Amino acid sequence: LTSLLLSSVHNFCYLFSFSSSHLIVDGNLKMTLGMIWTIILRFAIQDISVEETSAKEGLLLWCQRKTAPYRNVNVQNFHISWKDGLALCALIHRHRPDLIDYSKLRKDDPIGNLNTAFEVAEKYLDIPKMLDAEDIVNTPKPDEKAIMTYVSCFYHAFAGAEQVKVTTTNEVRRLGYRRINSKLNLPWIRRTIPWLENRVAEQTMRAMQQKLEDFRDYRRIHKPPRVQEKCQLEINFNTLQTKLRLSNRPAFMPSEGKMVSDIANAWKGLEQVEKGYEEWLLTEIRRLERLDHLAEKFKQKCSLHESWTTGKEHLLSQKDYETASLMEIRALMRKHEAFESDLAAHQDRVEQIAAIAQELNELDYHDAASVNTRCQGICDQWDNLGTLTQKRRDALERVEKLWETIDQLYLEFAKRAAPFNNWMDGAMEDLQDMFIVHSIEEIQSLITAHDQYKATLPEADKERIAIMGIQNEITKIAQTYGIKLVGVNPYTVLSPQDITNKWEAVKQLVPHRDQMLQEEVARQQANERLRRSFAAQANIIGPWIQTKMEEIGHVSVDITGSLEEQMNNLKQYEQNIINYKSNIDKLEGDHQLIQEALVFDNKHTNYTMEHVRVGWEQLLTTIARTINEVENQILTRDAKGISQEQLNEFRASFNHFDRKRNGMMDPDDFRACLISMGYDLGEVEFARIMTLVDPNNTGVVTFQAFIDFMTRETAETDTAEQVMASFKILASDKSYITVEELRRELPPEQAEYCICRMTKYAGPDASPGALDYISFSSALYGESDL
Repeated sequence: LTSLLLSSVHNFCYLFSFSSSHLIVDGNLKMTLGMIWTIILRFAIQDISVEETSAKEGLLLWCQRKTAPYRNVNVQNFHISWKDGLALCALIHRHRPDLIDYSKLRKDDPIGNLNTAFEVAEKYLDIPKMLDAEDIVNTPKPDEKAIMTYVSCFYHAFAGAEQVKVTTTNEVRRLGYRRINSKLNLPWIRRTIPWLENRVAEQTMRAMQQKLEDFRDYRRIHKPPRVQEKCQLEINFNTLQTKLRLSNRPAFMPSEGKMVSDIANAWKGLEQVEKGYEEWLLTEIRRLERLDHLAEKFKQKCSLHESWTTGKEHLLSQKDYETASLMEIRALMRKHEAFESDLAAHQDRVEQIAAIAQELNELDYHDAASVNTRCQGICDQWDNLGTLTQKRRDALERVEKLWETIDQLYLEFAKRAAPFNNWMDGAMEDLQDMFIVHSIEEIQSLITAHDQYKATLPEADKERIAIMGIQNEITKIAQTYGIKLVGVNPYTVLSPQDITNKWEAVKQLVPHRDQMLQEEVARQQANERLRRSFAAQANIIGPWIQTKMEEIGHVSVDITGSLEEQMNNLKQYEQNIINYKSNIDKLEGDHQLIQEALVFDNKHTNYTMEHVRVGWEQLLTTIARTINEVENQILTRDAKGISQEQLNEFRASFNHFDRKRNGMMDPDDFRACLISMGYDLGEVEFARIMTLVDPNNTGVVTFQAFIDFMTRETAETDTAEQVMASFKILASDKSYITVEELRRELPPEQAEYCICRMTKYAGPDASPGALDYISFSSALYGESDL
């Protein structure tokens, strides 16, 4: 306003005579104020027109209509009607209700109302504070010209109602972005990451399976809405930036830590932690599964060993040989030898118990203390048994003539019965041993081992018959020679009945083991069917997602057809993708069955559920982002008045230099594109252009940024003439240019681009291989039919 007034005063002085100007210079206040009012009336008020009225009457009519709905406001003039300040506040509230709460204003506070209007107008509407509230209130009739001048500023400020609407809409978008950002994505990610980073393992399989179920709920229920919110947030941000740019408004910059890149980085960190958490859960479940198996095996072996050692220490500690006869002493010696054989046979089991205990400790078993205590007790007892055994042997060897009267048959029975009994114990233990397999191959391996074991049964039965034959021989000798057998075999606690009973037990366990193995075969076959079912679907869905990604990429770079046709194609793709969601859900169901069956691998497909999920999320994001880009291109085309042919030409140039075919150009490709279009670029000029097309310094130029730049350049410069001038320089002022000159002066890609599109030069001064760069330049910018 000040600049306008000064310019007007300068021009107005020429309208006055020299004498009038002299009066102003000499300080004639009346003349000076009259001149200023004439200027204000001419430049600020006279051009106001409302319907059939103009100037003062038009301004008054505009004020009356704008303030008509407000209570306690009745504008009839430009003096008394404005004293209470409500009329000014009503004007502001009518156009910017977000700046003033009109319901809180009071008619009996005119100074407060006026100061509120002055401060809001100065702070938010760029209207300087020209008046004083106390002067207006304390003056019976405020100065009409001063109030008219001040009110005219509001007319000019609010004349662009559409601009205000756009600004309000953009403010709503900003608030919406901040609300979604602060309420949804970042706080949720910050809450979720610590939960996923928690690697404190549970002590039981049930608790860990509950953790896995909680993680599945997070994947199925909690995460998908957040993915959609993240996609919507990016779409809102891109749309807001486009609206602001088309409205010539500054770009929206979220606060530090809440930018789209911050959300993307936070989301990337969440997915990395999420992947590690799932791997950790599965590892822990396998570890606990292994621990439960080892713990049960440890208990079984300890129970068998403890059952075998019961009373052994007491037996070895007896001194019955001191009162025994010579025959009894010799019998005790043989019995002791049989015990030593039995003791050696149990050494392997003690070593197995110690090895299992060590593995339980290495795998961090939760009840390792009791395991260690039991294992230590067994080892201490075993050492004591060895010591007691050696002491008893020493004592018995001191007794003479122990070996002459010992019945060799009893001894042979004891020696052969003890290993055979130990073999049967081992066989029973193996037949009752728990097993864990994860494939048909593994269970077939167990079945093969079981069949090999069954093949040894005939030889074992021969050994049993031989042992029982020894006992039959003893009985036969006793009957033949009339020997009275007192008690049991002195060399072993095993009786023929024990061998018979245990053998019958072994034979009964064999078919039971067969049944267990066949049941496991059936389970593994069911798991294999689950694997094949999942693989059959995944091998279809995975390529389908990749194909759709490629098709969407082709649609986004297709230059045939209008943008509306591209939008319709993309909408059809989007609907097809939405309709395909049922296949993803079915695959999720099969994946759930596989997880419940604890199947961890699938050789029939390279696609995992995680791969499909990530591909599906990327597909949804890509189609949404591509639709948003086309929408922005339509907005840019309609706002800038660009024709469809120009957009197609821009797309053709962009596609030619988009070497990676990823919808973006590197700075070198962008420079080559500009040079091919006639730009004479120095480093400084190119750096300036890069700040326009890549303000965030990402290192790439998107098609949207390229369109915006070319739109501005098309509107501001005569590009065809620049291209012609550039080619004329390269051709040394000739009317044509040769292939050699193009390849010598331009980069290979640019040169080939020009050579393929230039026609032969047909002028009288043409030389062999001459090309017409003038028609090429005109055709490039739509100035001919080339």
